[in-house]
Formats: sequence, C-alpha cells, structure tokens
Amino acid sequence: GCFVFKPSTKKRRLSDKTAHNFKSTSNDSEDTELRFVTCQSLWNQIKSETEQIQEDLNKQLLDNLVSFLSRSHSDFQEKTTEWTCRMKFREIPTAALVLGVNVTDHDMTFRGLSDVLQDSITPYVALLEAKDCPGIKNLMQKLMGQLMNCDIDVDSLEDEDCVQVSQNRIRCSMPSLISWYENMTKKSDSETPSRKRNSSSRHWQSPPVVVIFKDMESFTTKVLQDFIVISSQHIHELPLVLIFGIATSPMIIHRLLPHSVSSLLCIELFQSLSCKEHLSTIIDKLLLTSRFPFKLGGKVLQVLINIFLYHDFSVQNFIKGFQLCIVEHFYSQPLSVLCCHLVDIKERVYSLSHDQCENIRRLPSFRRYVEKQESGKQIELLTNDSYLKEETEKLLEDLYVYHENYVSILRCLHVFTSSLPKYPLGKQIRELHCACLENRVWETEEYESSLQLARMLNKTDLVTMLQQCVEILMSSSGKEFDRAVEKLKAFLTQFQNLEEASQERDVSVSPQKELQKKTDLYHLQKTLLELKESRRSKKLTKFEMLRFEVVDYIDSLVRRYLVPAEDRTLHEIVYFNAATVLRGHLNAAPRTALHTALNNPHWYLKNQALKCDGGGISNKAPDICIVYKLHLECGRLINLVDWLEAFSAVVMAGEEPNADAASSDQVDDVIHARFIRAVSELELLGFIKPSKQKTDHVARLTWGGC
Repeated sequence: GCFVFKPSTKKRRLSDKTAHNFKSTSNDSEDTELRFVTCQSLWNQIKSETEQIQEDLNKQLLDNLVSFLSRSHSDFQEKTTEWTCRMKFREIPTAALVLGVNVTDHDMTFRGLSDVLQDSITPYVALLEAKDCPGIKNLMQKLMGQLMNCDIDVDSLEDEDCVQVSQNRIRCSMPSLISWYENMTKKSDSETPSRKRNSSSRHWQSPPVVVIFKDMESFTTKVLQDFIVISSQHIHELPLVLIFGIATSPMIIHRLLPHSVSSLLCIELFQSLSCKEHLSTIIDKLLLTSRFPFKLGGKVLQVLINIFLYHDFSVQNFIKGFQLCIVEHFYSQPLSVLCCHLVDIKERVYSLSHDQCENIRRLPSFRRYVEKQESGKQIELLTNDSYLKEETEKLLEDLYVYHENYVSILRCLHVFTSSLPKYPLGKQIRELHCACLENRVWETEEYESSLQLARMLNKTDLVTMLQQCVEILMSSSGKEFDRAVEKLKAFLTQFQNLEEASQERDVSVSPQKELQKKTDLYHLQKTLLELKESRRSKKLTKFEMLRFEVVDYIDSLVRRYLVPAEDRTLHEIVYFNAATVLRGHLNAAPRTALHTALNNPHWYLKNQALKCDGGGISNKAPDICIVYKLHLECGRLINLVDWLEAFSAVVMAGEEPNADAASSDQVDDVIHARFIRAVSELELLGFIKPSKQKTDHVARLTWGGC
C-alpha cells in the first residue's frame, strides 16, 4: 500500500518565520554593526574576568605544585641525605594531580601549570597525551621533541628512532636526553655573569625536567611501565619529575602499574578545586553582579546548569554556552543595542530611529506597562517618539537599580536559607537565584518552610546572620538600603541588650536541638505542628517576639526586591529567555541536522539558487544532496544504473543539449565520476552499503523521517 504522511504546516510556518526574522534582524537592522561591537566588547570583558577567576581559583593548587618541585629540586641540587636515599631506591618524584571528571577543563589547568613552571622554575616542561604515545618510542620522540623545541611528526617517524635538532639528528633514548641536558646546563653555567643573573632570576640552576601526563588513565600500561623503569635507572643523572593528570581516583596508579613499578615512584597527592565550587564562583562573579548588563533568564540558566550537572561537569562548556547566549541575544534581539553599561544608555536611547521606537512599543512588558498608565500618558507613549525615549531611559535606569538591589537581597536571603536544615531553597546561591528568577519565590512552599525554620533559630545564629546581612547591604552600591541597615543594626542592639531567664532561653534553644536530631520530613512536620500548638497556648517571650520581627522584616525585603525579572518593564532588552533556542543549539540531534543539510541545503547555505518548493531537486545543489534525495525515493535495494541515470537527468536538466559526441562523452565521464564520489560519501556517512545479493545494487540502511 501507499501511505501519505503530510508534514505539519504549523511547524513549517513557524520555522520559516524564525528564519525570516533572523534574516531581517541581521541584514535590515540599522545598527547591526553597533550591536556586533557591543556584543564583542561585552564578551571580551566577560572572558578576561573569567580567565582571572580561573587563575585565582587555581593559584593555591599551582603554588603547592611549585613548592613540591622546589623540594624535589633542592634535594637533587644539594645531594642531601633524602635524595641519596631516593637514588638508592631509584625513586622518581611524582605528583598525582586529581582534577576530576571534567576532562574538557583540564587543558586550561595544564596550560596554566606549564606557563608557571616555564616562567619561574624550569624551561624543560613536556606535556604528553596518550593519543600521541601509543608506544615507548613515540613517547620518547614526543618528549625529546618538546624539550628541544623542535616539531616532531610522529607518523613520519614511525620507523625512525631519531629527531632532527638544528642540523643534527639525535637518537631518541634516555642517554641522549641526559647528554643533551648536561650540555644545556653547562652552556648556562658558562654564560656571562649578567646573562646568568637574568636567567637565574627566572629559572633555577640545573632546573628539573618536568614530564606531565595529561590523561594518565588513557595511557597503556606497558608504555607507562617501560618509561618509569627506564627513567628510574637514570634518576641520579637527570632531575626528572613526573606529574600525572588523573580524572578518576589516585587508585588508578596502582591499578595500571604493578607494585614493582609503582614502588619506583615517590608520590605526593594534589587535589584541585571541585568543579561545582568552580561553577558557583563563576556564576557568583559573572551573573550575580551589576558589572555586566547582560543577564540570563531563569529557564536558560537552568538549561546550562542541567547540562553541567547531568552531562559533563565542564565549566568551560558552561562558559561556551554563556557565550552562545550572548551571541544569540545580540543577533536575534533588535533592541539589544541598549544592552550596554549605564553611562552609555542616554546616548543610545536618544539615537534610536522611529522603527526602533516601534520595536520598543511591541515588547510585551512595555505593553503591560502602557496599559497601567493614564489615557493621556498612553497616547504620548504610543505616538510621541521623544516622550518614549525619555520614558525608556528612566525605565532602563530603574532596571539597573533593580539588578543592584536584587543581588544584595538575594545574598541576604541566602545567608538565612543556607544555614537551615534540609535546605528547602537549596544550599547553593545559584539554586536560590533560579528559584527567584522563575517565579515569585515568596509564593512557593519551600519559602514558607524556610520561614518557619528561620523562626526557630537560636540567638547566636540570628545575630551572626544579621551581622552578615549588614555587611552585604553596606558594601552594596544601592542607595535604598540605608534604612534597612539602620533597622538591622537596631535588631542587633536589641539582641545584645536582651536578657532572658534561663527557662526562656532553654525553651528557645530546644526546638533547634530537636530539629537537628530529627531530620526526616515526618518528624520535622510533627515538630513544627507541636511548636505551633504550643505558641497558641503559651505567651511568647521577648526573644521569640524579636525573632519573629526579624524574620518578618527579611520577608518584607524579599517581597519588595526579589520580584522576578519578567515582571520588570523592558526586561527583554537585557535578559535572554530563549531556552528552547539554546537547547536546540546545545543538545545535538546529529541525524536531524544531517537530514536537513542533505535534503534542504538552503537551510544552512542560505543560497537562493538551492531553494526548492514542492519537493523538487535543484541541479545547483551539491552532488551528495542530489544523490541523497534520489535515494529517498528508492526501496530496500537501489539499482546503481538507474540511480546514475536519474542523477545524470537532474544534473543535465538545466543545460542545453550538446551536439558534439566527443564532448558529450567527456561530460558523461565527469558526471559518472561525480556520481561515484557522491555515492562513496553517502556510504561513508552510513546511509547505504554494498549488497551481497546483487553486485550492481546497494542496500539502503536508513528509514523513516526526521
């Protein structure tokens, strides 16, 4: 039977409309260049800030490694008793660097480590990867090539044991490496005093040779064993130090190496910062700040965090996703030209054209704002561009003030919620931030539970939290928190002057102790109900009344300043909320993308000559696209001769018939060659395979639409 499946016209119209909007956005906008410059400038600022954050986070780890190398080097240089003992047992100083499973972030750590070592300790640093070292010969070639600063093509040296250094060929062996090292150190010792003083300020005398195995788990056991055994036999001549990059656990060293080999290593363990703590710092410094005007919406941030938590734990991929959000926002939002720093807003607002003013009037948040105004102001906003620009400037300034106040109160709320048992609103500030962005946090059950738990805190915890809140609000640039600071300081004074009887103090402390003992949900709810009943029948103490007053005041600050960003006017200008678009970019669907590229090349190439309506095949399309669309019309087995004829008919459709037989034969040969190449590419992609049933047929491997 023949069955017809009609495509969804609604979905097609939506995608066509999106493509048209993107096209009009990128080509027809008057301020495309300004938006591009703004986007580029913003990303450069964020990139430099990110690199500085990562450098600060890795500083402690790098300092510990430098200290380890310093101890190992001093032992070798001074020939101390410890080094003599190590020589006797042929032990190699080894640093086991546990970096975690976020392998994509390791490159930056190793680059930073290599730069630090080469700047201050030793010029002899080699970074080895398992893919370049399938055997001990390849490893030695790569090692000596990096140490001697010469490029080595491992494939070209598969049958050679030498490397080319200047005009000489040096054999890749440990004695050759030792000889080269001795020559280099003698050369540095024989330098003039001034040059020697300059070099010694950067590098140590007789500096160690540091070999970094970036992905130790991927190295074969035999390669590691052979290199360690060979190196241990020459440790008295060469100050070698090994650094193992480990993604899983330090126990992998003992799993890969037998005891006879691992006993040749003097191992010291180093642990990098947790990738979750790294991410929290990045979010805190990049998103929870008023330094950068661009912001992420709640759903978009949740998409990036989910990919981080459930896929790769990669901070670098999170930053790349953040960069993609910036590019997508400035590309698709015509008003993103106003997503700039506060000092530039006035100039850009008053340079808006009439069309851009109309874009402002079309924003959903601005429509809601206009509907709340009086009729006279509504007419001015909808008809008078000058008045609209004045109002836009005020609204954007209010939006920036909202950001500053939001971050300060969010940190204050986090001070309270992070110390509660069971963490109803999450332990990390990023979890609380997502909850506040998505909806009104004070309307959620988690927030109500947090308030109830906060009303049972003891005096010490409350005083500590209030002091932290005062510090946060005083360090904020917001001007609206003067009264809040005075109020919190008044609470602190009342707590200090408050003197309660021992019985009242015991009552106030006991619920907290009981909550700490019973952490399951059933006992927690039971305790809360008992406390609620006891308060009805018993008069509250002064401390309890003051505690209730403090919590209620914090609640009032939350309700005033932690309003969701979507409730603010003109939030579309600075907030990126297209979570579906971002998910489509980051969650790859390779089969769908491949089908789209081959079936409709115009989607990616944007060439009008490739556009076909009604399922036709354009002879201007790439050969593989023509062959692919023809193969969709075939059954399980495809006759190559019929396929070639159909391909030739499509290709020759737009050309005039040629009377010259010789040239016609030549054209047929060219078409035949193009067809063979296209079919080979299709086979490489996995759409077809040769058939054993018929030699002149191929079997189709894919079925169904995408």
